[in-house]
Amino acid sequence: MITTEEKKEKLILVGIAEDDVDAAVASLEELAQLADTAGAEVLELFVQSREHPHPGTYLGSGKLEELKERIRELEADAVICDDELTPAQMRNMADILDTKVLDRSLLILDIFAGRAATKEGKIQIELAQLRYRATRLTGKGTALSRLGGGIGTRGPGESKLESDRRAIHTRISQLKADLAEVVRHREQQREKRQKSQVPVIAVVGYTNAGKSTLLNKLTGADILAEDKLFATLDPTTRSLALPGGETVLLTDTVGFIRKLPHHLIDAFKSTLEESRYADVILHVVDASNPQFKQQMETVYATLKDLQVENKPVITVFNKCDRPLGDALLYDAVADETLRISALTGEGLERLTEVLSEVLKAQKIYIDRVFSYQEAGTVGQIRKYGSVIAEEYEENGIHIKAYVPKALGLKE
Repeated sequence: MITTEEKKEKLILVGIAEDDVDAAVASLEELAQLADTAGAEVLELFVQSREHPHPGTYLGSGKLEELKERIRELEADAVICDDELTPAQMRNMADILDTKVLDRSLLILDIFAGRAATKEGKIQIELAQLRYRATRLTGKGTALSRLGGGIGTRGPGESKLESDRRAIHTRISQLKADLAEVVRHREQQREKRQKSQVPVIAVVGYTNAGKSTLLNKLTGADILAEDKLFATLDPTTRSLALPGGETVLLTDTVGFIRKLPHHLIDAFKSTLEESRYADVILHVVDASNPQFKQQMETVYATLKDLQVENKPVITVFNKCDRPLGDALLYDAVADETLRISALTGEGLERLTEVLSEVLKAQKIYIDRVFSYQEAGTVGQIRKYGSVIAEEYEENGIHIKAYVPKALGLKE
């Protein structure tokens, strides 16, 4: 039996160190992980120290010649730059290097195109890709003809690149209308959840922090969990019973990443906005990653862009079953911080207790006797509150409980 394997693209990754060389290398290493997720082979990381990227060619002329020689020596198939290139930069670099030139945004879009499974995800990806490509129609020709196959060609496909601007904008309008319908449906679901008074906990974090593994462990969900960036893209909501008997909804969100293409932020805003309507933010951090502090900053910056503010934040430092070094695991933004391992289950019992405590702080305590004619209200208390004691007395039902303020009951 003869088996064939798709040939991996061989890449050289290129970045600019504007001040901190170590940070630039760390960003390129993350780009290498993205390339691996896309199924490519990284041959070399190539860094130039500059105050800012060259406006016409990204790299300076001397470095471009050096890079061209490395492409020849290593027989690389393409170059990927660690920033979003302008159409002119991409075209000029491709002309000088005589090879395919891509950027970080196109690589992330390519990964998303291969991973999106739901209708909403697919619409969002195609919309983001078309917006990206619409700005590069003037670069059609030499630069885009080098795309061939491989990274940057999944999703809408080459035919879209050959379409005129009007056709692409027509398709964008259609996709926006389709997405608006999906968003309307999502908002209806959200309104139902809000009316039901079931607390919602949004699980956020940097990509590959372990959000899906955590959700699987807590709820028994069967979500794909791989040690890769953007292993899952489509949001998942599962119910979780807390120690006091209260049921909450955990909603997984797409992982955040540095230099996320603005096209994707726009396209995925409806998905990420789930965080805005959550009662609690559960921030998952990969404590084993040397760059975890920078990753936390990225998550909080993205949440700020989404106007997710004034919500309780529980930060869990995940993967504590791995060597962590001497780093101080602390989050000044969070209301509570915990060490856990979603893989082994370490710390998860305490996490559910903390979730109960944080939600309880958002409730009022009642100690009242409800008449038997108010059985419906008692039912709501049982469903949405945390009942501490319940006794049937001659004149009614004596309830001691913590209940959501939205139920409108007085202390």
